[in-house]
Amino acid sequence: MDSPGTSNRREFLRGQAAVRALSNLAQAAVGDAPQGDAGPSPQPYLVQMKRWAMACDFELYLNAGQYAEATEVGLEALDLVEALEAQLTVYRDSSELSQINQHAAAGPVAVEPRLFALLAMAQTLHRETGGAYDITSGPLSKVWGFHRRAGGIPAEHDLQAALANVGGDHVELDPQTLTVRFTQPGVELNLGSIGKGYALDRCEELMTAGGVNDFLWHGGRSSVLARGNSGADGPQAGGWIVGVGDPLGGNRRLAEIRLSDRALATSGSSVQFFRYQGKRYGHILDPRTGWPAEGVFSATVVAPTAAAADALSTAFYVLGVDEAIRYGERHPEIGALLIFPSPSGSKVVVETVGLTPEDWRLCEQVAAS
Repeated sequence: MDSPGTSNRREFLRGQAAVRALSNLAQAAVGDAPQGDAGPSPQPYLVQMKRWAMACDFELYLNAGQYAEATEVGLEALDLVEALEAQLTVYRDSSELSQINQHAAAGPVAVEPRLFALLAMAQTLHRETGGAYDITSGPLSKVWGFHRRAGGIPAEHDLQAALANVGGDHVELDPQTLTVRFTQPGVELNLGSIGKGYALDRCEELMTAGGVNDFLWHGGRSSVLARGNSGADGPQAGGWIVGVGDPLGGNRRLAEIRLSDRALATSGSSVQFFRYQGKRYGHILDPRTGWPAEGVFSATVVAPTAAAADALSTAFYVLGVDEAIRYGERHPEIGALLIFPSPSGSKVVVETVGLTPEDWRLCEQVAAS
């Protein structure tokens, strides 16, 4: 958590020192992330709290002085994020997810109820997206080298061996016993594409149960959840304004989306990629083919929950513009902002799905469909 300056911790946590400490608190402007700025626009008088977890900063923004117990509740939520990381990570052998990966091929493994519900949601999205979203795609990231940030073209036999262990049909969930079983050895689950959003949803539950109903959370800037209002006046009033960065770089904010009681996530490959023989290969892989997805620069999804936004932003990036639009037509609760190359290649094109003019605006001169 950022230092409250000269105020003592108890006074700060009670909100009594928030106004005096504002000059020392970070403003709510979050610098543009490489594949999208998912922080709020600059607003006055916001308290910021943050903690490193899940390989990124989780940050909370609160209206200063609005709720007496808000920062104490926020600290509880940050503790929860750490506990969820310990449960969901694949980088600790002791985590529940690692235990599932180690034992589920030998027989059913009991799963904590909330984690089981998350796995069931991921399986539903797998079916609804025709396999474009898949939490078993970890072997593909490994064979491409992206899990260690050292990408390279895999040998065909290695790629096919990895593909043989990818697919939702290899995962059997039993809702009666709350168990998971793999149909064959070599299958593994990785929740990197949905875990941050799930953590934000759990934080929202804790915050609202504690009586705090106006806040913005983000995990690594690419996953955002907003509730209530930022307290800003004028054009910024109503909800929280979240920026979407230009996926081609330049630290530019390409668009802004107004969020309230919704979540947002952006997927793109502007950071993790490599070039081979002049061709660019991004880290978001199509689990149906095993090859990097192409055709979209970035996919930003607005959804009722952060877990859904996280998963669907990945799925929309893989599906491409036309299939993403068709998914949105079948699910009116989902909105999206898709950025892709123009036919001429000289500009980017923005296509929206399920967003009204009140929901978003362009900040840069680009082609809007």
